[in-house]
Amino acid sequence: MNPGFLSSGLTGVMNHLWQSSLFAAVAGLLTLLLRRNRARTRYWLWLAASVKFLIPFSLLIDAGSHLGWRIAPVMAQSDQSFVMEQIFVAPVFAIAAPEAMQHAPGTLPALLFAAWLTGFSIVVFCWWREWRRIRAALRSGKPFRVDTPIQTMSSPALFEPGVFGVLRPVLLLPEGIAERLMPEQLKAILAHELCHVRYHDNLAAAFQMLAEAVFWFHPLVWWIGSRLVDERERGCDEEVLRLGSEPSVYAEGILKVCEFYLESPLA
Repeated sequence: MNPGFLSSGLTGVMNHLWQSSLFAAVAGLLTLLLRRNRARTRYWLWLAASVKFLIPFSLLIDAGSHLGWRIAPVMAQSDQSFVMEQIFVAPVFAIAAPEAMQHAPGTLPALLFAAWLTGFSIVVFCWWREWRRIRAALRSGKPFRVDTPIQTMSSPALFEPGVFGVLRPVLLLPEGIAERLMPEQLKAILAHELCHVRYHDNLAAAFQMLAEAVFWFHPLVWWIGSRLVDERERGCDEEVLRLGSEPSVYAEGILKVCEFYLESPLA
């Protein structure tokens, strides 16, 4: 692979990273200002910061140009360099590469790419292994008779309730959970999981997983992921209470689910 092409791509990635990091910092400051608002509001801000890592400014500028915006023409470049900079580098935000980067040995970009590819493969493998585990729980499950708008199943291989799938989501419950919860507690737990379906949280989680796989080396991406999970769960809790569940009943139901999870035998 052409070392100059890799070096140009590395410069573009560095530009994209600082732009996305700055965007995430602004989103974080906004969540602090909105800490008394609904959790879903803060969740959408963190989701925007996550998606920004997947959408370089250059693509937004190119989209704007099709709406009639005028962008100053750039100097002629090689075909490969032009494609890479259109993907990663925003012309109006581009910064000059350090002198050391411009004269970096040809092997350095290749080594960095190999390191990135290794990390990317490891993260994807971990997600794939978790997907297989849940898929196995789904195959071993049985229909669970309950009034829900989506298919609901119980599985002996599952340790806690959850929603699996994006296009055709399935609600998975641990086998025997109905015997451990009172009807009102079970209703509140189901309302929580159905809230995830209503807000398409699995689709949003897929975008975050992609960002974590591509930018596995960036700690901020993983921190955004943890904030997304916290605000997502808090938002669903708020929705359950808004729908009329008693806080004490809901809290007891969550504790019983946790007890059931801890008492479940290891696979």
